Amino acid sequence: MTSDQPAERRAERRGGRGWRLGRTRGVDALHPASGPPSRARRRVGAVVRLTAALLLAGGLYTAFAPGVAAEDTPSLTDKAIQGKALFDTSCVTCHGRNAQGVTDVGPSLIGVGGASVEFQVGTGRMPMARQEAQAMRKPVQFTPEEIAALAAYVQELGGGPQVPGGSLRPTTSDPEQLALEIAQGGDLYRLNCAQCHTFGGGGGALSSGKWAPRLDKATDRQIYAAMLTGPQNMPVFGDNQLTPEEKRQIIAYIQNLQDDRDPGGLNLGRLGPVTEGIAIFLVGMVILIFTTLWIAGKS
Repeated sequence: MTSDQPAERRAERRGGRGWRLGRTRGVDALHPASGPPSRARRRVGAVVRLTAALLLAGGLYTAFAPGVAAEDTPSLTDKAIQGKALFDTSCVTCHGRNAQGVTDVGPSLIGVGGASVEFQVGTGRMPMARQEAQAMRKPVQFTPEEIAALAAYVQELGGGPQVPGGSLRPTTSDPEQLALEIAQGGDLYRLNCAQCHTFGGGGGALSSGKWAPRLDKATDRQIYAAMLTGPQNMPVFGDNQLTPEEKRQIIAYIQNLQDDRDPGGLNLGRLGPVTEGIAIFLVGMVILIFTTLWIAGKS
């Protein structure tokens, strides 16, 4: 603003500006500006929004998945129900309710499958009389039907490996083909089993008071179940290590050993060539010593 403007106009302008400023302040006084919400209001709003979101999500889940519901116990077949009754009277003390195990007493059976039951119970190893380094084979405490029911219960409870039905040996009727299957089973047995069970299936000692059992009393299903489950120190031979056909070949070889009457002479416990070599060495040395003494006496 220049100085040559009349003084009255400058005063008028200042007065107008002051009037406008006063009017603005008056409006602000009548309608004060709202400040930021308080902390309590913010918290209440957040709770309301979160609750609404949860209700919306729950409603959508209920609408689109009405049949999904958790069950305390899975539904069981009639056979598995019979097995559960046997389990609750004979096995629950060591393996706990619903086969979940008891600390320092018995392991969980979830996931071991019916094959493990067939081997352990079918050979009398379970139930155990006492805690030992290894469960011993004993007279069987259950009938085959009861063993099948126990196996069905454990299988339906937690899943796991199962022994297949039908024949567990090569099904060929050709004698030459059967002999070839048995020979192939012998190769697989010597590669995977002989280091513990010996070449003739006579069993042998292991570390920490354990041993590999004899195979002369094992049935086809027990051998197959043992390969599937790997009881105690035995490794597990799943279908990716030994195919079902290779398992059948091994079973055919083991059972063929039981039919073999050792036409070559004494088997010396079927402990393998080491035992036979030691026996030949000892007998031969005794014969040589006596022969030497006899010759020296004659001379």
